[in-house]
Amino acid sequence: MTHDHDGPHEHDLGLSHDLPALLNRRRALGLLTGAGLAAALAACSGSDSSGGTPATSSTPSTSGSPSTTNATVDGEVPEETGGPFPADGSNGANVLTESGVVRSDIRSSFGGTSTTAEGVRTTIDLTIFDMNGSEVTPYEGAAVYIWHCDREGRYSMYESEIADENYLRGVQAADADGRLTFTTIFPGAYQGRWPHIHFEVYRTAADAQKATGKLRTSQIALPEDTCKRVYATSGYEQSVQNFARTPLDSDMVFSDGYSLQMANATGTPDDGMTLKLNVAV
Repeated sequence: MTHDHDGPHEHDLGLSHDLPALLNRRRALGLLTGAGLAAALAACSGSDSSGGTPATSSTPSTSGSPSTTNATVDGEVPEETGGPFPADGSNGANVLTESGVVRSDIRSSFGGTSTTAEGVRTTIDLTIFDMNGSEVTPYEGAAVYIWHCDREGRYSMYESEIADENYLRGVQAADADGRLTFTTIFPGAYQGRWPHIHFEVYRTAADAQKATGKLRTSQIALPEDTCKRVYATSGYEQSVQNFARTPLDSDMVFSDGYSLQMANATGTPDDGMTLKLNVAV
């Protein structure tokens, strides 16, 4: 599938295109009437995108055993659009059924090719929680399928020049503490979107490989100062221009709030970046 990076992606066409997905967010429930919808649209620019705790989600308590710990989290991660390039079988390509998709290091393609995506080495460290009312526990065994664009802003398996690649896609299952990690590269910025990482949460890795039992589809937002530092390095030149064109507060996914989706970033471009996020489902 050929993609023109001079224009926005299909999932960047605006609120009218992704309204069904956006209305799944908890803050939009009950706003389906004309007056309610108008209020929701007006609230987009004034939501917790500029306040609250944008840098990271709440840090969980670690007292007690992993299976019974009550963690402090602010709420379930919002449901978001998966975009047009999920490769989960919902839009053509399906990487989930391919042998080798369950892996931690997703920088290289697997199967018929071994091409490695270039860019700043990045570790994605997620902790998955099962949120049942006031009780929050680590979600042992929950699986996350993660995917994102490469340094040039392209998605493997879809765009013509990398249609035969499947890099920057993979599945991991959470350990007893609900934690899982991926080794990847820092994604580039393409026109029309704030830098982000897509993910889906499944009950088990087996469910993920069959694309069944999906619990949530969402996106991780990347901190502004971190993006600026990474995009100042060689190879990310085009990202500098694209990044400046789409402020976080006007991004079509994050404009109505991102406190539960903003990663906590540490590290340096030279030594590697680490992105951490607590994800409650």
